[in-house]
Amino acid sequence: MPEASHSLASEKEARDVAEAAREAEWEHPSFVRELFLGRFHLDLVHPHPEHHDPEEQVRARAFFDKLRAVLDHVDSDEIDRSGEISEPLVQELRDIGAFGIKVPREYGGLGLSQMSYVRAMELVTSKDGSLTALLSASQSIGVPQPLKLFGTEEQKRKFFPMLAKGAISAFALTEVNAGSDPANMSTTATPTEDGRHYLINGEKLWCTNGTRADLFVVMARTPDQVLPNGKRRKQITAFIVEADTPGIEVVHRCRFMGLKAIENGFMRFSNVKVPRENILWGEGKGLKLALITLNTGRLTLPASTVGLAKVALRVNREWAAERVQWGQPIGRHEAVAQKIARTAADGFAMEAVAELATALYERGHYDIRLEAAIAKMWNTEMGWRIVDDTLQVRGGRGYETADSLRARGETPYPVERMMRDFRINLIFEGTSEVMRLFIAREAVDKHFALAFDIVNPESTMGQRLAALSKSVPFYATWYPARWLSGLVPKSYGEFGRLAGHLRFVRRATNRLGRSIFHAMVRFGPKLERRQMVLFRAVDVGADLFAMTAACVRARMLESRGQGEAVDLADVFCCEARQRVQRNFKALFGKDDPALYRLAQDVLKGRHTWFETGIMDFKAGPHATAPAPETRGAETREPAGVR
Repeated sequence: MPEASHSLASEKEARDVAEAAREAEWEHPSFVRELFLGRFHLDLVHPHPEHHDPEEQVRARAFFDKLRAVLDHVDSDEIDRSGEISEPLVQELRDIGAFGIKVPREYGGLGLSQMSYVRAMELVTSKDGSLTALLSASQSIGVPQPLKLFGTEEQKRKFFPMLAKGAISAFALTEVNAGSDPANMSTTATPTEDGRHYLINGEKLWCTNGTRADLFVVMARTPDQVLPNGKRRKQITAFIVEADTPGIEVVHRCRFMGLKAIENGFMRFSNVKVPRENILWGEGKGLKLALITLNTGRLTLPASTVGLAKVALRVNREWAAERVQWGQPIGRHEAVAQKIARTAADGFAMEAVAELATALYERGHYDIRLEAAIAKMWNTEMGWRIVDDTLQVRGGRGYETADSLRARGETPYPVERMMRDFRINLIFEGTSEVMRLFIAREAVDKHFALAFDIVNPESTMGQRLAALSKSVPFYATWYPARWLSGLVPKSYGEFGRLAGHLRFVRRATNRLGRSIFHAMVRFGPKLERRQMVLFRAVDVGADLFAMTAACVRARMLESRGQGEAVDLADVFCCEARQRVQRNFKALFGKDDPALYRLAQDVLKGRHTWFETGIMDFKAGPHATAPAPETRGAETREPAGVR
């Protein structure tokens, strides 16, 4: 077993591990990458990519009918109240193929597209978030996705049929000291003497589906790679592990603010013997596998947030028309009306972002790492504002539980549960802050590759001259173009009254490219520590992407006779333009250093005087934690399917 007190990785070690796992090459186009370089390539996303497969659509429709029938009798309040998803309900989902939506048909799965899958998760989320967590964690980041991308034919023949029948899978990466920083991972996988197996030892935290899983993807450190220069590099490897393997223990089932029935566990692996052939992709490729898998996995959350945004809109519409105050429905009062308008417009933009990112992935030969990250970050944050506004519109009834409303004879709108369930979306699969760091790193990638050695004070004169000769040809044309291209008129006439918004996006894109370059010149290597500068640039880029997606989707829907979509896109873009302008104005954050200094003073204890006059929350009758829920390896429930 690894020692709990192992030393944490240094900043350089953490950076090296993360950089080694990055996909450094850009072999395929990316609208968002070009956007951060100040280049507006509307042709990459317009006309809106469409999925034309009539046969797949027929099969998807049949599955959706079955899924709706199952969801129709789900009691979400009971699931929330009890903290459990019943086995009969899980079996119903197995029977209709809900755990094998994307598993290829030749292995017994439904073989549906990514678009059908995310729309299914949108539907499920509109009913119950805990069910979404069960189904999504099993298929978006669990075994099926990496198996599909990186599995051998032997692995696919062995595991896909199990998954198609409803085997639940889990993803075991996070540890107490290793989350977004995998360099601190302490779980080890040691080869046996004959080299045919690995022994996995360690503990994994917040393993979604871990308490109910039949199969795991487990990330563990295998022996370090020795580089030609004699230095050692940490290696993280992905293993498929069957849950009935001796040595797997559910130490504790974690409980949370929302998603009360999520099957999330603190897991312990003690000499878990795994065959070498269960390695996914190859030794040392685990972290890169995880990052690539998450590129696709992140597409689920943007779509699921759309499901809740639509529920929120319906709640607002019905309640604001029904509730009368001061002689008229509250929806006629401007303060409430604005919240309803923003819910509709922002919800439309969320769907545009989610579906565009998914459609680009399905089109193939398109790099979606930035689109998926922005869709996850932007949709979850926009969705949180929608849920918050919905609770405010409902007032005290929004804060009251559905059970209490029902007991009083009122319509049990589940807004209180929606808020608790939704909040985790800003944390799942990378917090908003981690997403911004990831996006910012990719946004400055081209500049760092070309010019970092020029501004780096540690560079030698030779390195500076080499970087200069490499960067001058690029910047000699790129930088003037960021000023001059905006002077060349573009009409975007086919977009009608949305054309002005696209012209704004084009001008702002040029400005964004210049601003990122100016930030690198101004701060040099210190730019990576000026996170708020980078974050504001990311927020500009995210809003520009959302505006583009909304306009492109509205144009597509208008061409199909749904001209009302233009109204939603227009209002959304008007609001987004104001956010973009505010972020440009505040980009370099004149108050950022003062805020940082104050934070460091707080951490040093210089303002503990302000904390007087309160009770010590760590003391009292509950200072000792209750005994955790445990289920050892010997008491695991039988696997769902074998």
